[in-house]
Amino acid sequence: MATKKTNTSSSKPKSSGGNWAIWLGISAIVILLDQITKITIERSFQYAETYTVTSFFNLTLAYNKGAAFSFLATEGGWQRYMFTAIGVIASIVITYLLRKNATEKLFCWALSLIMGGAIGNVIDRVMYGHVIDFLDFHYKEMYHFAAFNLADSAICLGAALFILDELRRVKK
Repeated sequence: MATKKTNTSSSKPKSSGGNWAIWLGISAIVILLDQITKITIERSFQYAETYTVTSFFNLTLAYNKGAAFSFLATEGGWQRYMFTAIGVIASIVITYLLRKNATEKLFCWALSLIMGGAIGNVIDRVMYGHVIDFLDFHYKEMYHFAAFNLADSAICLGAALFILDELRRVKK
């Protein structure tokens, strides 16, 4: 009687395997680059000082006590703690998801970028009470997009990759 041969190869199920520490390393690189750029700008500029780079881009030192696009920036200070807590909780959940789905490359890239950006901004909130922003895109000095930083860029790129990954999954 023939017996079914079991596959003993090293293929691992989606819910385990893979080196999830690599994804934490990517987040750490985002945090490091974010903090280095913020420290450099903070030491090189006075608050609200602007350096024109191109006709549509400036470097400037700005502080944001709120969230994206200065959401809740004019509130009394409670938002600092709320956004810090959101960043910490999101990082804990993302760490769990990275560990569980370490072999899903696009998904983990997205989460790693989001977590690195979130922690980069949490560091600012804890250390300074605000987030340091310095990238200022504008249209003919008439309209300025809200200033942002590398952490914000990583979060946006991560969100775009997350959407792309979900669209890929839906197509399958």
